Amino acid sequence: MKKKIMLIVPMLHQGGFERVCVATARLLDPFFDVYIVMFDSKDIAYNIKGLNVIDLHMGVKQELVGKLFNVLRRSFAVRRLKKKLEIDISYSFGPTANVVNVFSRRKEQVWSGIRSYMDMENKRKVSLLCRLSDKILCCSKMIEDELRSEYRCRKAMTLYNPLDVEEIRKKALAEQPRLPWEEDDYVIVSMGREDDVKGYWHLIKSFSLVKKEMSKARLMIIGDGNFEEYRNLAKKLGIADDVYFPGMKKNPFPYLNVGRIYVLSSHYEGFPNALLEAMTLGIPVISTDCMTGPREILKKKYKDNMKCSQENGKRRLEADYGILIANMNPEKNLEPEIEEEEVLLAEEIKRMMTDKGYYKRYKEAALARTKDFSNSAYVEILKQQIG
Repeated sequence: MKKKIMLIVPMLHQGGFERVCVATARLLDPFFDVYIVMFDSKDIAYNIKGLNVIDLHMGVKQELVGKLFNVLRRSFAVRRLKKKLEIDISYSFGPTANVVNVFSRRKEQVWSGIRSYMDMENKRKVSLLCRLSDKILCCSKMIEDELRSEYRCRKAMTLYNPLDVEEIRKKALAEQPRLPWEEDDYVIVSMGREDDVKGYWHLIKSFSLVKKEMSKARLMIIGDGNFEEYRNLAKKLGIADDVYFPGMKKNPFPYLNVGRIYVLSSHYEGFPNALLEAMTLGIPVISTDCMTGPREILKKKYKDNMKCSQENGKRRLEADYGILIANMNPEKNLEPEIEEEEVLLAEEIKRMMTDKGYYKRYKEAALARTKDFSNSAYVEILKQQIG
């Protein structure tokens, strides 16, 4: 008899752990009975055809009392489903789903997924998960190391996000993206939702410096949001016509594939899927040395060498598979002044754009690295853990 696996997720809107949830369901489906339980089906951005999906119709509440009541409602509903479906393992994605998962425990194994370093900021919640979970699946070694050292949590293990290399490349060629430019040889691309943690104001300011020396350079930021304040910043910098926000795309890969280089300007990440997706398409990458993920992706041994930072003077690192630069100021500044850290990023972009040997080196390195992340490796680890 197949074991029954429940995957719990708040929504299936565009996002990293939502994508991993759907991918996990598809990858495990041939071997187990898999159910996705979601709190609200509004704005589903992923293909769930053929999957067993249960919508609790319990959306977000804004006020504190409503939020607490929602946790209880969701927990009771999930507990009833666990009993009805005779679930063997429940695996949750994201902070709110993790809390519901541990509160709805019956006889099954409870696995909590920590998919972002920001999930570590609430120490009480992390301690709760360490106590009440049977396993904590981390998307990076750095998160696992911190759980083991700071919380003495021996339940933590690293499970990197799955990467469907062939599917990404196939989707990248599936359609022709609609761009506002005739020439697209020098497009800098980034991908992610509109969120302060992504540091997009730094990227836009750095691009304004690149544009002064490279007239054909363009910037495209793909993801959910209206980006109005960033559009205004581009106007202040005189580059409004050269910055494009195509919005959320169910298939973003044709747009991503236009990029000559990929830049990640985040202050925090879990395990940045978009960075690896760009590398899968042979796009060289420049990333902040933020917590967590980029260093593990771009270096063979992520603990080696001092972390890039302005304070220790190590502002950049030519890593094995891409360029790491010091993390930038997390305080949002939408005024057009340019800081030294933005000059540094602009210099890295210009070098990658213009030095053919350098570009070729990191294009080949990007392609080589993606072989280390595969669906088959992900499935094998999960099958071993499920037993």
